[in-house]
Amino acid sequence: MTDGAVTEAAHVLVAADKFKGSLTAVEVAERVTAGLRHVVPGIEVEALPVADGGDGTVAAAVAAGFERREARVTGPLGEPVTAAYALRDRTAVVEMAEASGLSLLPEGVFAPLTATTYGSGELLRAALDAGARTIVFGVGGSATTDGGAGMLAALGARFLDADGDPVGPGGGALRDLATADLSGLDPRFADVDLVLASDVDNPLTGPKGAPAVFAPQKGASEEDVELLDAALSHYVKVLEQAIGPRAAEAAASPGAGGAGGIGYGALVGLGASFRPGIELMLDILGFTEALGRATLVITGEGSLDEQTLHGKAPAGVAAAARTAGVEVVAVCGRLALLPETLGRAGIRRAYALTELEPDTARCIAEAGPLLERAAANIARDFLS
Repeated sequence: MTDGAVTEAAHVLVAADKFKGSLTAVEVAERVTAGLRHVVPGIEVEALPVADGGDGTVAAAVAAGFERREARVTGPLGEPVTAAYALRDRTAVVEMAEASGLSLLPEGVFAPLTATTYGSGELLRAALDAGARTIVFGVGGSATTDGGAGMLAALGARFLDADGDPVGPGGGALRDLATADLSGLDPRFADVDLVLASDVDNPLTGPKGAPAVFAPQKGASEEDVELLDAALSHYVKVLEQAIGPRAAEAAASPGAGGAGGIGYGALVGLGASFRPGIELMLDILGFTEALGRATLVITGEGSLDEQTLHGKAPAGVAAAARTAGVEVVAVCGRLALLPETLGRAGIRRAYALTELEPDTARCIAEAGPLLERAAANIARDFLS
């Protein structure tokens, strides 16, 4: 044993996010478990795949015992897609990326000005129809920058141009918005606890807003970013005329810029509250109870970097574990944080797949077997 010591009656909790592009969070847990047991056969391992509100949030809820449900909704380009949500009792986990995500676009195709969140509204309505009265709305991984206008339109809002016709899909069309009417929104939201789960706290517009920070990832040029920022600012002004000063207040609120501004739509139109995604998901998934049984926690994601420290799943897991006095190590595809930075985040040590296979392409292609090897190293260092 070289790094740390865990009691003989070890109980390992694997609470890692996905390795984007190579392994789901469930697969990460399976591979880590296999690697640990290769060195310590029969060791008690509990898997609790986690997510921070973005891609993989529904899958994490299903792995924790929620029922997977599906609905046919409108995709980001207007085509029909099948989207999943998770339901347990009267609580639903809805992931906007399932209906309006970047992953739904054909490879190499982007639509920064016209991609719509209409399907996300339809997915929320499906959760309501299924009886949900608490909805965790995970936002992230979007193809859209429409301020949630498409989502609100699907739920009964009207956004009209100067001729009285509905404006087109996407954020770009909001520059033509003349009037907004939210009076037709689904009245069931008045009795629903809708919680916005996001790993970003950006406002809607401005230098840290959704267009400036996130639209370039969705194919937006500099000109597109300027157009979208102006269109969303105009959207807020029109909404201010319709519902008063809270429209502008919501635009400046943390989380309003999440997923191309769908956070704003949820805050201003659906009465949502905002909470950091990983905190909320850890509660939903029963992390505190699982942590109480653990003697070692293994967390991780595809890339441990500066972004990890700002609301991503491994940072949330490590913070909670540190509070409980449980040691944490991490697995990742690539590591871009110094040991002292990891330590401040509550992570004792990180095991990167690139340490085992420096070739990035092979590292991604062989992520599963490499992760088993990394987990075996953890077992040798901390459990044997």
